[in-house]
This record gives sequence, structure tokens and C-alpha cells, in this order.
Amino acid sequence: MTLLSEPLRLRSGAVLPNRIAKAAMEELLAEPGQLPGDALTALYRRLAAGGAGLLITGHVMIDRRAVAQPGDVVLEQDTPLAPFRDWAAAGQSAGGQVWMQINHPGRVVPKDLARTAWAPSAVPIDVGGLSGMYPTPRAMTALEIDETVERFAVTARRAREAGFDGVEIHAAHGYLLSQFLSPLVNRRDDRWGGGLPNRARLLLDVVAAVRERAGTGFAVAVKLNSADFQRGGFDSDDARDVIKMLADVGADLVELSGGSIESLATAGFPADGRTLAREAYFLALAEQLLATSPLPLMLTGGIRRRAVAQQVIDSGVDVAGVATALAIDPALPGQWLAGRDTGAEPARTRLRNKTLAAAAVQALTSRRLARLGRGKSSRPPYSPAVALVLERLVRGRRRRGYLKWRRPA
Repeated sequence: MTLLSEPLRLRSGAVLPNRIAKAAMEELLAEPGQLPGDALTALYRRLAAGGAGLLITGHVMIDRRAVAQPGDVVLEQDTPLAPFRDWAAAGQSAGGQVWMQINHPGRVVPKDLARTAWAPSAVPIDVGGLSGMYPTPRAMTALEIDETVERFAVTARRAREAGFDGVEIHAAHGYLLSQFLSPLVNRRDDRWGGGLPNRARLLLDVVAAVRERAGTGFAVAVKLNSADFQRGGFDSDDARDVIKMLADVGADLVELSGGSIESLATAGFPADGRTLAREAYFLALAEQLLATSPLPLMLTGGIRRRAVAQQVIDSGVDVAGVATALAIDPALPGQWLAGRDTGAEPARTRLRNKTLAAAAVQALTSRRLARLGRGKSSRPPYSPAVALVLERLVRGRRRRGYLKWRRPA
């Protein structure tokens, strides 16, 4: 039996002190210039003190022209590194590892942030009545694909220069690399489209370039959907094959999640009608992948009690990823490692629209993280619906700052 407290050594040489990881959440706390600041540094010092062996940051964008939200941090070739060094040091302050999640949103860019969005093919986002919030993307050219590979590699190298222990490449949740993997979004007929080896080409090229540029002794992980939860989309058989491909290009670990903006599996609303367990959402799918995976696996989604985290490890998964529960109580990992079965109850909302309900719960999580970054209690005195209104107001201010900062494309 593997204990939550046991270390994990990865093929790059990185060692996680224990099997509990803080998974990525949207912090939306970028300072002017899309930089990490005092709030993110304070938040990660507090999260580090909680005892998780690994902290994975919210996604950091590789291209200032394409951000999912105006509160996203951006790291490019010319970005000043001093605030990133402070952020990394805060995440390592209790002896654990801190990895930067790096991402390109592809077509998941709101219209009010960019008039043009990239995707493998010109397939618009379908989220019902809210679809108009997103522009119809245009298919990327070969030059743009090559540029994107280079941007991922540059951001990873700069993350290492800033002191981060590794990066996690985001290829899940319907962002750009996930879009290339999806047969529903990727309708190309060139070397990046068609069969799975072609649809996976961009991800594999990114991982290989990151591994080469970042060098040895630096962790390179990938966040991958165990399934998109859309009929005809990327599914567990595809995930099994992609994990094998990732092992060949130097990946250290794969974090399994699921869903996208069109199928809110992480919020409990898969578009294909599958029923998800209330805790450890994707464990059943992960168990299908364990027997064939050549890489350590991390599972994220719905873990909020020690017993469930241990169940995940007992199944053969190597790392239990915890997200929303740590926004509620960042001290949970230390309590679990001490043997206490404490937990965190997720927020509930009466909103009937699934997309709005998911957005409201996410907004409450973001408000919790902001409060932790200000040294306050994580429990805001308002509901998810009120949090959604407040988050929209904060977003408006950040949007103005982002558009003023962003250079013309």
C-alpha cells in the first residue's frame, strides 16, 4: 500500500515529497503588465504551508495576444523575471515543488479580448445562448503552428530561469492543444489532422521542444483529458495512446482530467450524458489507463477528503490532485498527511443554467483565492451568484488594463 506521505521520484530526477498536489485553478490575479504580484506570492506561500508536495500554478499564457481571461499571467521572451522568481520562491517556501502550467487558449478567447482566435479548424464554440461571446476562429497556418511550438519552449525555459521546478503543458479542457487532439474541432487534412498520430503531432512537438529547451533535471508534465465527454470526441482509448506517445518524447507525468467549455465535466455536467461520481470524478476512466500507462499518472477532479485521496492512490494512480478544496481550506494536505480525515464541502448554487451555474461556482473559487492572497479567510460572505457578479466587475477593470498593455498583433 502506497501512503499519501510517500515521495515520488520522476524520470527527470525531480522528487515530490508526497503524493498530494495542488492542481491548477484560475487565479485571475495578474498585476498590470500581466505579471504575478503580491497577491499571487502571498497565495502561494499560504498554499505551500498547507503541506502539498507539489503546487501547480494556474495557467500562464505563452502569447500576449491570446488570453482566456484578462486576469491571466503572461510569460514571453521579453517579460521581466523578478516577479516570477518571487512567485516560485513562495511556492517552494515549505520544501515542496512548484510547477508552472503553460497554455494557449486557441479558440477559447472572448470577443472582448481579441477579434481573432486561432484553432486547428474554423469550428466555432457551441455553448448554446452564450456562444456569441466567442469569435469564430480561423484555422492556423503552418507558420503559426511552428511559432506556437517555439512560444511554449521559450516560456518553459524562462520558467526554469525564474526558479520553477517544472512546467505542466495544458492539453485538456478544450484549450488549443486539446482542440488539436479533438476530432470534433480538428478537421484538418494536412499533417496535423486526420488520425490520432497527426492530431497529437502539435502536442508531441511542444513536449519535445520544451524538454530540449528546458534541459535535464526539470519536470515536464502534461495535463490531458481522460475524455472530452462529447460524443465523437477525444476519448479514453485516445488518451491511452497519447500517453504512450508522450513517454517517447520526454514527459515525466500525465495529469488526467476531463471536459471542456462545451462539456463541463469538471463541474459535473458532461455533454454526452455520462454520470460522474460525486467524488474523484475521473477515477473510473483513469483505472482503464493505469494498466497500459508507461508514465506516472496524477488524477484531478472532485477530491476533497483524505479517504478519497487515499482511494485514488490505492487504485494505482501516483498523485492525487486537489483543486477547489484547497481554495476552501489550504491546510488540508497537512491534515491528511497527519491522518485526519478532514474535508471541504463544495459550494452549491440554485442557478438552473448549467453554464451559468458552473461559472458562478468558478467565480466563488476565484474570490476565495483572491481573499487568501490578501491574508483573509477563504470564506466570502456571499453566494456563488453574487460572486459571479463581483467577478464580472473585477474582470471589467482587468480587461481595460489588459487591452491597454497588449501591443497590437
